[in-house]
Amino acid sequence: MKNIQKILFIAVISALINACSQDFLNLKPKDSISDASVWADPNLVELFVNEMYRGLGHGHHEAELGSMVDESHFIHNYGTNQVVASLITPSDIGQWNAGNQNAYRWSEVYKYLRNALMFMDNINDVPFDDEDWRTRLKGEVHFLIAYYYHNLVRLHGGVPIVTRTYGLNDEYEIPRSPLKDCIDHIIAHADSAISILPVRMEGANLGRANKAGAMSLKSRILLWAASDLVHENWYGSYEEPDLVTIGGDRTAAWRAARDAAKAVIDLPDFALEEGTGDPFQDYTNLFVEKRSDEHIFSRYFLAKNGWDSEDNNTHSPLFNGPNGYAAWAGNTPIQTLVDDYEMADGTPFDWDDPTHAAAPYENRDPRFYASILYDGAPWRQRPASTASYDPTNRISIRTVYSGMEKNPDEVVSYGIDTRQGPQQTWNGTYSGYYLRKAIDIDVDPEFVYDGANQEVPWHFFRLGELYLNYAEACIELGEDDEAKKYLNRLRKRAGMPDITETGDALRQRYRNERRIEMAFEQSRYFDVRRWLIGEQVYNNAEGIVISEFSDGSVLYEVQEVGQTRGWNDRTNLLPILQDEMNRNPTLIQNPLY
Repeated sequence: MKNIQKILFIAVISALINACSQDFLNLKPKDSISDASVWADPNLVELFVNEMYRGLGHGHHEAELGSMVDESHFIHNYGTNQVVASLITPSDIGQWNAGNQNAYRWSEVYKYLRNALMFMDNINDVPFDDEDWRTRLKGEVHFLIAYYYHNLVRLHGGVPIVTRTYGLNDEYEIPRSPLKDCIDHIIAHADSAISILPVRMEGANLGRANKAGAMSLKSRILLWAASDLVHENWYGSYEEPDLVTIGGDRTAAWRAARDAAKAVIDLPDFALEEGTGDPFQDYTNLFVEKRSDEHIFSRYFLAKNGWDSEDNNTHSPLFNGPNGYAAWAGNTPIQTLVDDYEMADGTPFDWDDPTHAAAPYENRDPRFYASILYDGAPWRQRPASTASYDPTNRISIRTVYSGMEKNPDEVVSYGIDTRQGPQQTWNGTYSGYYLRKAIDIDVDPEFVYDGANQEVPWHFFRLGELYLNYAEACIELGEDDEAKKYLNRLRKRAGMPDITETGDALRQRYRNERRIEMAFEQSRYFDVRRWLIGEQVYNNAEGIVISEFSDGSVLYEVQEVGQTRGWNDRTNLLPILQDEMNRNPTLIQNPLY
């Protein structure tokens, strides 16, 4: 009887399945879209391209590039320590293999390149009613391809140039292309974007790739391709030098870099930020306001996206704010950067000068006050949890003693923003500084979890960088007067006196000017390597210890922060991860690894 019941049950179910099979099996999945559907609908194609913009990344992540070079110390480590100590290996590249750096990760970048190639394979068959729409999207993807490769090449040198999409069962064995071929590939895609896209994007297309952005990308990669890194032998004997160097006429390379930068500068659509006439406020506004005539190509954010979308949002007030504001400190500026900000009269800061040493934060370059939170710096109102400790809303790093010596038994108070203070000591700075640049003072970091995220854009390219690119190329071509003209326009905006040096002295002033103007904009890491100065700058991180005594006198002492740093020439380029070498046996590892 039981067997008969089973047979009848199976028969009934089979009949139902057969009766419903046509409808049931033809249902479209509710959580995905087929390839055919995408390439049949222009709106879905645009959404596909929108997703590819994620591959550009941004610089407002929790662990920033500045903490992998001589700008800042990331107090939570996350693999930054082994990067700055030059201890990375093909099996472990530290923070470079973390989610914060997805825009630079080999596997992630090639994932987006695959999508870009898929787009190129199909875009001509999409039924657009508006051909301008199809053309615009093509231009944007040309830009995206150029940008993806420029990130890979600046980290690794020559990389595989992929020209078609690969399926799951396809053999993927593409060798690395010579570095010159990679540069040419980037330039070709940038030129294609330049020939298609409008100079600027406005309205609903704000934030999409534009002609000026593609021109700026071309300027940046040509400057890199003219640099010492790829024209000098820093690696000794290496089996495939074409993967890491570029031969040919160096003067011609500098001319190409100069001309590419000048082409952007000459566009009438952009101008330096000088809206208020106050250099401190103008430089501050440049990084927190959503629109400026200096912005060339930027990524924009919405606070309403909330906490769980770091890739689409920015939480810098929480990630980098002082612990005395219930924030996490994060990327804390180090002393070498602070010391490289000039005095207001254009002379170097010098700890051996008694006047400087007695008041190190007075009469400095206005960009210092717009970029660094230091002891005594004014900031936003304290949150309710710490307001009673600080009625003046000023950063407090110092330790106050009841006597005239640094005696633990005579401590009156520790600064609220120190690791010994009353608030979240584990999130306090080791260096004695916090980041101010590109942080919206109106956002209370204590409530970021509730959606109080800042809407500060990330600027991939701005006019100030193009002035610097142009000046550098001019200096290397011996065109000192032209270089100084554009450097001094930047300095005028910053409220700083003109540079007057020539020759190598001008080159050194320029390099410091670039360090200051572009601080925390993902430039310094690559500049140090372009100029082959890693051995000079990768020294143990230092910060400030401040003591106030009973007579009101204050002692400033520079001390190491406890992070060991060191240099190895091999870290001029990243290694290719061993996992990638295993997947693609044609790959050749970078030198010295």
